[in-house]
Amino acid sequence: MVCLQELKAEQRSFPETELRGAGYHAVWLGQRTWNGVAILARDAEPVVTRTGLPGDAADTQARYIEAAVGGVIIASLYAPNGNPRSGPKFDYKLAWMERLRAHAAGLLEAGVPVALAGDFNIVPEERDIYPTRSWSDDVLVRPESRASFRRLLDQGWIDAIRAKHPADTIYTFWDYKRDRWARDAGLRLDHLLVAPSLAPGLTDANVDKFVRGQEGASDHAPAWAELDISQPKRRKRG
Repeated sequence: MVCLQELKAEQRSFPETELRGAGYHAVWLGQRTWNGVAILARDAEPVVTRTGLPGDAADTQARYIEAAVGGVIIASLYAPNGNPRSGPKFDYKLAWMERLRAHAAGLLEAGVPVALAGDFNIVPEERDIYPTRSWSDDVLVRPESRASFRRLLDQGWIDAIRAKHPADTIYTFWDYKRDRWARDAGLRLDHLLVAPSLAPGLTDANVDKFVRGQEGASDHAPAWAELDISQPKRRKRG
């Protein structure tokens, strides 16, 4: 399964035909500007279970899609950046994260195997960013943002990359500016959170850092996790 974010494509412009030719079934939520999310799968047809987070009927930004794939619920999400810190964009980011937390709690309560994957636009800890003070006032590292991510983890979600690399410095994003890729001045913004029921099957997780160095690459590198979901364990209700 592949989770994509920031498609920058309208719903009708998504390359479904080309992806099918490459062996992938897809569901997506397109948007013309900076948003858009998708889930791709081989050997299975994703069945959409939700487009958008509950809690704000007026929110039309394409930032969340959720589907059942091979017995697992997977969500591809693109959390708001939130900059600048003072103003409606930051308020929207924090409110969006609270809506995600509320929905995620319901997913865990249902006891189904679930994974949340995507660009959370939050650096969880100081070790998830290169030594610098140039980002100190950025929303990505603000205490309020980190607290919202921590509240999500406190529900019981497993940060797959951190679980497999508890002491390592790992980045998923290197800004195009100021030669940050060459200096390995990165941030860890992209996270794969798995429900406790899937945690026993987590065999590996990492970032394909080399992709960031390819010609025309995104400023994000692909984060990935390997899960044995052949016999997912379901939590009992109550």
